[in-house]
Amino acid sequence: MLIEETKLPGVLILTPTRHGDVRGFFSESWNRATLAAHGIEIDFVQDNHSLSARIGTVRGLHYQTPPHAQAKLVRCGRGALLDVAVDIRAGSPTYGQWVGVDLSFENGRQLLIPAGFAHGFVTRVADTEIVYKCSDVYAPHCDAALQWDDPEIGIDWGVTRAEALLSDKDAKAPPLGMLNSPFEWNAP
Repeated sequence: MLIEETKLPGVLILTPTRHGDVRGFFSESWNRATLAAHGIEIDFVQDNHSLSARIGTVRGLHYQTPPHAQAKLVRCGRGALLDVAVDIRAGSPTYGQWVGVDLSFENGRQLLIPAGFAHGFVTRVADTEIVYKCSDVYAPHCDAALQWDDPEIGIDWGVTRAEALLSDKDAKAPPLGMLNSPFEWNAP
């Protein structure tokens, strides 16, 4: 497995090896021992799978607050998307900064997003499926969101507000400037 760092410490791009032949391919998308050998030890407890039917569907920026904060390992099961992580850890030198990674069925890349980061994505093709592991269960009372197109964060989604397909929750989410972050940055 290829493991690449991003500009946000802790947010990693994982690209599993694909073993292919005339039938297609086989890929091991997650292996606890392999990643533990690289210092990555996360206990995933829930898998999620969603389908976005339309190009320009934006989901996020979402996070869960403690005590149910979640790390996520995100991959694209079909189609293509831009996956985004935003640092929301108070005191972090990269607070409010974002990284975006193109994930697709074709490239097989995954994005590992630790707790303390907001997560979102925009679909690049119709009928895009996203599959992700979470380190804690969904807890509605801890569910939170940030404004996806907040100019203070400045994410280049490749779609405008008029073009984006949003949930009511995402359309009404507050900007980063209103966040009293429940996450603290701990210097290494």
